[in-house]
Amino acid sequence: MNSDSAFIKTVFGLKLKQQRQKKNWSLQDLAVKTGLSKSYLNEIENGKKYPKHDKIIQLSESLNCTFDDLVSTKLDKSLAPFNEILQSDFFKEIPLDLFGINKNNLISIISDAPKKVTAFINALIEISQNYNLGKERFYFAVLRSFQELNDNYFPEIEDKVLQFAQENQLKINKNLQTDILEKILTERFNYTIQSEDFEQYGTLDHLRSLFIHEKKLLLLNKKLEQDQKTFIFAKEIGFNVLELKNRPNTYSWLDFGSFEEILNNFYASYFAGALLISKQKTIEETSEFFLQNDWKPTHFEDLIKKFTHSPETFYYRLTNILSSELGIKDLFYLCLVKKKNSDKIQILKELHLNHQQAPHANATNEHYCRRWIAIKNLHELTENETLTDAQISHYKDQGVSYLVISTSQKNPFSDGSNRSYCLGILLNSQTIKKINFIKSETLKTINVGVTCESCSIADCEVRQSPPIRLEKEYFNSSMKNAIEKIRKDF
Repeated sequence: MNSDSAFIKTVFGLKLKQQRQKKNWSLQDLAVKTGLSKSYLNEIENGKKYPKHDKIIQLSESLNCTFDDLVSTKLDKSLAPFNEILQSDFFKEIPLDLFGINKNNLISIISDAPKKVTAFINALIEISQNYNLGKERFYFAVLRSFQELNDNYFPEIEDKVLQFAQENQLKINKNLQTDILEKILTERFNYTIQSEDFEQYGTLDHLRSLFIHEKKLLLLNKKLEQDQKTFIFAKEIGFNVLELKNRPNTYSWLDFGSFEEILNNFYASYFAGALLISKQKTIEETSEFFLQNDWKPTHFEDLIKKFTHSPETFYYRLTNILSSELGIKDLFYLCLVKKKNSDKIQILKELHLNHQQAPHANATNEHYCRRWIAIKNLHELTENETLTDAQISHYKDQGVSYLVISTSQKNPFSDGSNRSYCLGILLNSQTIKKINFIKSETLKTINVGVTCESCSIADCEVRQSPPIRLEKEYFNSSMKNAIEKIRKDF
């Protein structure tokens, strides 16, 4: 809740509803007994209004309860579990309206069966704790759900970018100069910008930028490459143009105090991507690329180079455009990382449009399928190389296939870790018509799984672990079949 007053209103509404339900009265019954309107009572129960003293007396007399039974904020045993939820960060920080959820309606649902719903929520919390889902990961999961709900496309930000570009006579293309954006920050938004040696501050060596709000001072790590500076400047412009006051002040490591900061950081990053890579040009060039009859990695690398030196920025920009503009609705984006001197693969970023696609991050330390093109690229990558390739990944256990395009490269801002970016497009009747090179002889179809522990491919030459989760499922299934057979025999 946002204030003590809102909390008091909500609790009063809950207690009034509880007293009414004890008598098996409808709202109309209570309206008749008290002489108060049904709509007014409904607003009270939903926490929108708090009645005056005389009306509380009227209600308590009609319900045969004491004045204190209604006005006390102490909840009885049946509503006690609800108290923690009401005052939790869930209601304080998660903007439910992003998902079209009315807070009062949600409270009403919970209040109908507080014990059962609270038990369910507590079960989710326990699951998240067992899977090491801390506050940060929870917030990012909420953000990702919000992006997926909107197909990761936000036309109002796209419009703001076009308006800003026109006002400042900027051409949205690869040649947008860093110094032009820097000049806009210093002259229009009164920034002071300077490069610093972050290495002298220990762990800050991996920090790209730090914004000191009270001085409007933007400190940049002197190790930054030109493209990285350009993105940071574009993002800072986004914070200002979109008037996002509540924001994190660090990049790329985020130190945040609320969900709003994470959401605003996303909005500013989206603005930067749209400012650096033209939507219209991307539509034209990508459509032309899809019309090619043969898959050639160099063709996709050339497509990226038309827009940026950063494959990551281009891959992510495609997630904004493919669904909204080219009608390719079912897709996923992953960013995978392999640290130096380690075989462990982690999914750093992920996005699933239209539904939860097969490859997704997990916190169970299982082994991602080594047959994924993104992981094969990571293992084959040589020093200072950029490697692009594609394959049709057939998820045998799910019975679906994806065109997966991946680019791997050394992370330029780390101590030797490599990254793979990949875009997966579900193959269906629509996408097969839109992408000519699906039938290219150079594009191999590979049977893949999600993790080794859940994969049924028996002859996999790169398996890292036995299919223990699958074996457990088979065991449970055979036990059920055996029990059913016994029942029939007897």
